[in-house]
Formats: sequence, C-alpha cells, structure tokens
Amino acid sequence: MDYVTLKWLHIMSSTFLFGTGVGSAFYMLFASLARDVRAVAFVTRYVVIADWLFTATTAVIQPLTGWLLIRTAGFPMNSRWIMWSIGLYALAIACWLPVVWLQMRLRDVAARAAAAGQPLPPEYWRYLRIWVLLGIPAFFAFVIIFYLMVAKPA
Repeated sequence: MDYVTLKWLHIMSSTFLFGTGVGSAFYMLFASLARDVRAVAFVTRYVVIADWLFTATTAVIQPLTGWLLIRTAGFPMNSRWIMWSIGLYALAIACWLPVVWLQMRLRDVAARAAAAGQPLPPEYWRYLRIWVLLGIPAFFAFVIIFYLMVAKPA
C-alpha cells in the first residue's frame, strides 16, 4: 500500500476514533445530567453500539496504519514523537478499556431504571463519575497525539 493511502486511512481512522469518543461523551454526559431516564437509556444503548462499531475497530486500525506509515516513510521507530505517541496511545486505550465496561453497566442500569419507571440510582452516578474521570486523560492524550502526528517535533 502506498504512503498516501496509508496516511489517508490513518487520518480517517483517527478522526472516527476521536470523533466517536468526543461525540459519545458529549451526548452521554448531557443526557445523564438532564436526568430523563428514558433518554439516558436510549443514549447509553447507542453509545455502547457506537463504541463497538467505531472505536473498537479504529483502535485496532490506528496502530497498524501508524506502524506501516513509520516503515513506509522510513521514520526511526525510536523518534521521540513516535515514542510519545505510542505511550499516550497506550494510556488512552488503558483508559478506554474500563470505559467500555462502564458504558455497558451504565446502559444496563439506565435500562432497568427506565423499565421500572424509577430515577437513575446512585450506582449509575458512581459509574458515571468514574467514566468521566477516565475520559479526561484519554481526551488529552489524543489531543497531544494529534499534535505529534502533525508536527512530528524533533
């Protein structure tokens, strides 16, 4: 595969990865804060689907296309910007893995509350706090990775 095609795939997959994460976080957080249990149940259901459909697939494509780009372009693997990108990516994925589990719990708790006509229980808010706390370092890791991909600082 040529460099331009690899770069396009890498940029597209990073856009899907970051965009899905930011969009899902926005909708899930604000649906939760509105406290409309049916809306929360609906949004969390589709956030989980979007995470599996877009985030999981692009989380695999990113390191693969990144590695192929490094090889194709002839960048030294031990370049500081590459090493930082890999470390920050590992941090972001380490935050994302428990987030996937939390989102499934949030979905299930919200669905049970909606079916019972009850408000969201304390368990939901506990999970949501952890979800937000894990999302913060992942968000900033990806922002820095985007900078590193573009600037490739020495």
